Amino acid sequence: MDTYQGDVYMRRTVVIEDTLLEDAQRLLGTRGIRDTIEEALREVIRRNRLENLRNSLGTVELGLTSEDLTSLRDAE
Repeated sequence: MDTYQGDVYMRRTVVIEDTLLEDAQRLLGTRGIRDTIEEALREVIRRNRLENLRNSLGTVELGLTSEDLTSLRDAE
């Protein structure tokens, strides 16, 4: 195991469908295979953390009826 910028990493051998990698590179704006995989993993982690945050915050009761919301919308 080597270290890279304080993080531990290991070499991996994976088989990835070419079109899947190309689509990911286009969507993420990355070029290299490693950059694409790392950015995709970061994005999965980020989305999961956001979802967990949303779930932990719960909901807020505003006390507004649908009629209240309609009148507020129409007032604009």
